[in-house]
Amino acid sequence: MENALLVGLSRQVALQRELDVVANNVANINTNGFKARSLRFEEYLMPKASGDSFQTPDRRISFVEDRETLLDMSVGPIERTGNPLDVAINGEAMLAVQTPKGERYTRNGALQINAQGTLVTSDGYPVMGDGGPVSFTGTEKSISIGPDGTISTEDGMKGKLKLVSAKDPKVFSNEGANLYASKSATQPAPKEVRIESGALERSNVKPVLEMSRLIEINRAYANISSMLQRYDEVQRSAIEKLAAIPA
Repeated sequence: MENALLVGLSRQVALQRELDVVANNVANINTNGFKARSLRFEEYLMPKASGDSFQTPDRRISFVEDRETLLDMSVGPIERTGNPLDVAINGEAMLAVQTPKGERYTRNGALQINAQGTLVTSDGYPVMGDGGPVSFTGTEKSISIGPDGTISTEDGMKGKLKLVSAKDPKVFSNEGANLYASKSATQPAPKEVRIESGALERSNVKPVLEMSRLIEINRAYANISSMLQRYDEVQRSAIEKLAAIPA
């Protein structure tokens, strides 16, 4: 009886965490360059008891354990904007940006130039080039960004966007504001990664699938709650009947 309650509780905890992941995906459907995450589960077997005096053999109990969240690096829909400062990354790579916490990474290609002439993201973080943040003078015009990330004006080349990647997307952890931190050293993006200027990559979240998953999670959670309540009622009833037996 107690084992059934514990197994059900482990499943509810896992569902609650999955709900947080899916809800975050849904909340960022319209976020530029957002990458969806999914939760992966595994079976956790409770070790057998060490005693040898049981009349019947011990059986392992299977609990639910959320193992990890996976980052989906597939390219989202590309939308043409006509703005030469907008860039969409076609491939598994990220832009490097400078933040108060150090270098961070993003797929948000909605770039702009701030009052100091520095190329920044829509959140105001300087975009890193191969030689540091990219800056322009007040007289430079006709800014363009090439397929390889090269930034040019009518006065010549200003630098090249710093694009990074990782062998395993698991090293990227969300930090909010559409930024990622890396748990290990990154590497330059593969040569096949291309930049599409005048376009933005939208979120790769699939709204219909995510909303369907939200409904499934809520139903599963409610079903388990109902089952646990019935188990609790059966246990209470058994205790009351045992207590009513005359000594």
